[in-house]
Amino acid sequence: MYERFVERRVEDALADTPVVLIVGPRRAGKTTLVRKMGNAERTYITLDDQTVLEAAQSDPAGFIRGLDRAIIDEIQRAPDLLLAIKKTVDEDYRPGRFLLTGSANVLTLPRIADSLAGRMETIRMLPLARAEIDGKTATFLGRLFEGKLQGDRGAPVGDDLVQLVLQGGYPEAIARESERRRQDWSRSYLASVLTRDLRDIADVEKLTELPKFVRLLAEHSGQLVNYSHFGASINVSHKTGQRYVGLLEQVFLVSTLQPWFTNALKRITKTPKLHFLDSGLLATVRGLSLDRVKADRNLFGSLLESFVFSEVLKLMTGSDLRLTPHHFRDQQMREVDIVLERDDGMIAGIEIKASATVKSSDFGGLRTLAEACGNRFTYGVVLYDSADVVPFGDKLAAVPLSSLWN
Repeated sequence: MYERFVERRVEDALADTPVVLIVGPRRAGKTTLVRKMGNAERTYITLDDQTVLEAAQSDPAGFIRGLDRAIIDEIQRAPDLLLAIKKTVDEDYRPGRFLLTGSANVLTLPRIADSLAGRMETIRMLPLARAEIDGKTATFLGRLFEGKLQGDRGAPVGDDLVQLVLQGGYPEAIARESERRRQDWSRSYLASVLTRDLRDIADVEKLTELPKFVRLLAEHSGQLVNYSHFGASINVSHKTGQRYVGLLEQVFLVSTLQPWFTNALKRITKTPKLHFLDSGLLATVRGLSLDRVKADRNLFGSLLESFVFSEVLKLMTGSDLRLTPHHFRDQQMREVDIVLERDDGMIAGIEIKASATVKSSDFGGLRTLAEACGNRFTYGVVLYDSADVVPFGDKLAAVPLSSLWN
């Protein structure tokens, strides 16, 4: 069983908060974690059981009445339970009363979010990070802001790195020995998410068109969002295309990365970027295999960028740092793939290269970012396919991709 970064955060939250909700994609390991953390004092209930679900939906208040120190799995299937939980928590505010999981972000429902303000802590849990798979301590983010990243003589490079990225982070996919079997799992998973999970949270009028829509998004992972183009692919409006992307964000299939900007720079792109949250699923949707990527390495760049973005989000869940991720691009096309802003305003930048060589020109975006930030800029790295750290001036370096987990 893998040790998960969020476990300590969940334990801390249960010690002082009445309701703790773990949200993240289905099959990411939430149920395994809460059952591990449960004990004889906690009642375990899953709303994936149809009989239990019908009871919860027909009488939410009656269902919650009498429950105490309970685990409720897949809460998004009966969101009205959260209103009943609010009532019982208001009557008895002891910490640790309810530990919930959700495979869709129910907090996007306004009345749910408002009703549990101050009563519930929400913790996001994504599929496995490489550090979790390898049993390593996550130190990358702290060392990035300190400018103390090191080389890694055992770094996976070349085809080994490609293979690692193609695996993604879902425990069941990783457990399968062959690439073909991992892709079979991913296809089955996607079919389930695009039918069952989306039905739980919304009425989607063109459900049969969603696989085509997702394939288009996969081709644009790592690129700027264009809702009109996305919607046109299935003959829906800009507004509907935007809604569909939002729904896919709610079930943690994709994520939009907001732009970073400052008044110091007037001409900056203010359009978000789109990323898939799992590189294994992204590879499956795009039909990418190890042989295809080996034959055309150009296919690897956007896949790698989404992999790194997801890894950074996973590391954030286990970090004591409070960080907000962005991307940066100006009108001269100088860009930084990931900009991390700490809660005290300090900034670090990450650029991602799929190649084994780095040139001074690859730091153009990071230099522009550093100039705009002034004293707020702490460090900037180009993550690349190598084992060595190479300095490229003050507060800039080329760093192995494996520093994310080693």
